[in-house]
Amino acid sequence: MNTVQNRWAYQLGHLRSAIDKLDALHEQWVHARDSLPADAPPGTPTFDDALAEYHAESWGYLDDWATHGSALREINTAARHSRSPLAPPPAKTPTPVRATPVRR
Repeated sequence: MNTVQNRWAYQLGHLRSAIDKLDALHEQWVHARDSLPADAPPGTPTFDDALAEYHAESWGYLDDWATHGSALREINTAARHSRSPLAPPPAKTPTPVRATPVRR
């Protein structure tokens, strides 16, 4: 039984691209945050506007994860249920034998 879905390659590529973009955006945010003036802590318009821009740029890539992220779970499930020529079949555990009580 073939459980591999053709769409998984596309979805994994999309997820990889999205995570790369999110990593780059995070690096940009850290640089932007660190370059804010000292009088721009969280809660000030300068900080909050920069944070809102970071979030706005991230939404599309987060949406890709919401859309295609389930492929990871599907791949894991398929891998756990497929037989591999590299792995031996699971060993059968013997059925425990009950000792009958001795009558006196």
